[in-house]
Amino acid sequence: MRDNRIEIIPTCVPNDLADLSSKVDVIRPFAGDIHIDITDGVFAPKCTWPYQAKGNFSPFDLSVAEGLQAEIHLMVQAPRDIGLAFARAGAHRILGHVEAFDDQESVHAALAAWKHAGAKEVGLGVLMQTPFEMLEHHLFIVNVIHLMTIARIGTQGIPYEASAPQRVRAFHSLHPDMLIGVDGGVSEKNIRELARAGARRFGVGSAISRAQDPAAAYAALKSLASAALT
Repeated sequence: MRDNRIEIIPTCVPNDLADLSSKVDVIRPFAGDIHIDITDGVFAPKCTWPYQAKGNFSPFDLSVAEGLQAEIHLMVQAPRDIGLAFARAGAHRILGHVEAFDDQESVHAALAAWKHAGAKEVGLGVLMQTPFEMLEHHLFIVNVIHLMTIARIGTQGIPYEASAPQRVRAFHSLHPDMLIGVDGGVSEKNIRELARAGARRFGVGSAISRAQDPAAAYAALKSLASAALT
């Protein structure tokens, strides 16, 4: 059976290394993990660190995130190579989008390469409109399935989709032992319903980063999700 612990992972979308560093400084006092969104200007509309131009990323390291387990969410069209770079830089978990790969073999090759390069966990992100059938051949090699709960990706603050809990529940009913992460618009208003539907790992952006007291917001979200399971 899967682990039923609730995990809240604060999310950031870094424009550059200095931006990442400042966000790490906010998160480090109250959380053990950080979810870093990476977009390439192709799969998602905006270029973020370490991309300098559409589809092209620059050399980087993750030393500014020392003390936090980095979960890297690759919203990019060519995830294999940048995933390898993040694994070698010390990322704990790497998530690539199933929609970004050409075929089943390239998915498996990338996930295996990331683990071989040092990632402790690997997973697949899934857009709201993607059928679950695309995941069937990959479930035995991933640690988590990361379901998006917003219609568009790449920017914090995009509205939450009201149909998200139903989608989480549907996937959970098909694969009750698979760890489900959710991402996009998660807040105190919806986290209980998502937890009841089967989600256990929550990437949370604006509800923490825009709160007056980010640490208190983090604690409240974890408490609400945990209470929903009792």
